[in-house]
Amino acid sequence: MADIIEMPKLSDTMTVGTLVKWLKKEGDTVVSGDMLAEVETDKATMELECFFDGTLVKIFVAEGTEVELGAALCAVGEPGEKVDAPAPSAEPEPAAAEPAAAPPPISAPEPPPLPVAAPPAAPSAPAEPGKRIKISPLAKKLAAEKGIDPSRITGTGTGGRIVRADVLDAEKNGVGGGMTGSVYMTKGPIQEDKVVKVSNMRATIARRLVESKTQLPHFYVDMEVDAGPLMALRAQLNEGLKDEGIKLSVNDFIMKAAAEALRKVPAVNCSWEGNQVRHHSRAHVSFAVAIDDGLITPVIFDAHVKSVFDIGPEAKTLAKTARAGKLQPKQFTGGTFCVSNMGMMGVNSFKAIINPPNAAILAVGTTVEKPVVVNGQITIGQRMNLTLSCDHRVVDGGVGAQFLGELKDLIEKPALLLV
Repeated sequence: MADIIEMPKLSDTMTVGTLVKWLKKEGDTVVSGDMLAEVETDKATMELECFFDGTLVKIFVAEGTEVELGAALCAVGEPGEKVDAPAPSAEPEPAAAEPAAAPPPISAPEPPPLPVAAPPAAPSAPAEPGKRIKISPLAKKLAAEKGIDPSRITGTGTGGRIVRADVLDAEKNGVGGGMTGSVYMTKGPIQEDKVVKVSNMRATIARRLVESKTQLPHFYVDMEVDAGPLMALRAQLNEGLKDEGIKLSVNDFIMKAAAEALRKVPAVNCSWEGNQVRHHSRAHVSFAVAIDDGLITPVIFDAHVKSVFDIGPEAKTLAKTARAGKLQPKQFTGGTFCVSNMGMMGVNSFKAIINPPNAAILAVGTTVEKPVVVNGQITIGQRMNLTLSCDHRVVDGGVGAQFLGELKDLIEKPALLLV
C-alpha cells in the first residue's frame, strides 16, 4: 500500500503552503531523505523531505498550487501502483523541530521575523531577442548602473527570473555588456500592465508591518555622530589585515557597538508580552538584508560576546545566504534588537518600523562630509545620522536617548569595540 505524503506544518504560524516546484517526477525512485519539492510558507521556502523508500507513483498537486495543511501532496509506493488522492487529514503534521538555542548572557523564545525569499529555480537560457525579460526591479536597477544588458544574462530566479545575484555574477564573469554608460534609455511603457498574486512571504511582511505600525506606539530619537574615528580605524584595520582576507564593513562596527550599548542600557533589550515585559539576558542583533521580494533579518546571536572580527565574516555569510534564498528559520528568528543600514544606498536618514517583539530598531544613514565646528573652529568632518525607533510601551524617551548616547560614545571611540 502506498504511503501518502501530506502538506506538513513547516512553521509555527503556517496555515497553508504553496507547492513552488517539484524536484522529483512521477516514476522516479526515491529513498528516505530525498528532497521531493520546494514549499513556500509564510516565512520561507523550504524543501519537502521524503520519509519512505519506493517509487513516486502519484503527484496530486500541481506546481504553484496553494495547499491546506494535511492535504495530500504525493504518494510513494511500488512501481505501477495505482493511487487515488485521499481526503485531507483531520489534523496537520506536527511542527518541525524548533531550532537549537543560541549560546551565554548580556532569555526567552523570540518572534518570527520577516521571511526569506524563495531559493532559485534551475537556470534558464538568456532571453531571446524581442522576448520580454523577466527581471526583478532591484536587478534591473543594478544592471542599469553597471551598464549590463539584461537580455544577455541567464536568470536563476523562479521561472528564469533575473535576480540581483545574476547581475553580480555577470559583472564578475564579464558577461552581459552592451549598454552605453551607466544609465541606458529605452522607449515604451515602464513595465507591463498586470496583476501579480502576492507571495506568502510578501503577504506576511505586509501583515507584520501593518501590525507593528498600528499596534506599537512608535517614537523616534535622532542623533548625529562623528564617524571620522570609526572610518579611520576601519581603514587601518582593513589595510593591515587585507593579506588575511579580512574586510570589515561599517555595519560590522555598528552591530558590535549596538550590542555593547545594549549591555550598558539593557532596558532596550526587552520585549512587550501583554501583561509583562521580558528582559533578555543576551544581545541577539539582527540586521536587515534586502532581497528580491522583500526583506529578511538574519541574526548575529550573542553579539555582546563576539568581537567585530567574529561579527564581520558571520554577517557576510548570513547576508550571502539570505540573498540566495537559503536561510534556515533558526538563522532569522530570535533577534532581540535590529539594525537597518541604508547608508550604502546614499540615504542620509530614515525611520525604520520596529520588528516585533523587539522594542527598538536602529536606522543608520550614510557618512557625509560636511563643515562642522570643533573647538570653535570650522573644519571638515564626517558625520553619520542614527535614528532609534522605540516601542513606547517598553522604552521611554529618556532610555532611548541614553542608549543612543552610549552608542554615539562607542562609535566616536571605536577602539573600545576592539577590547
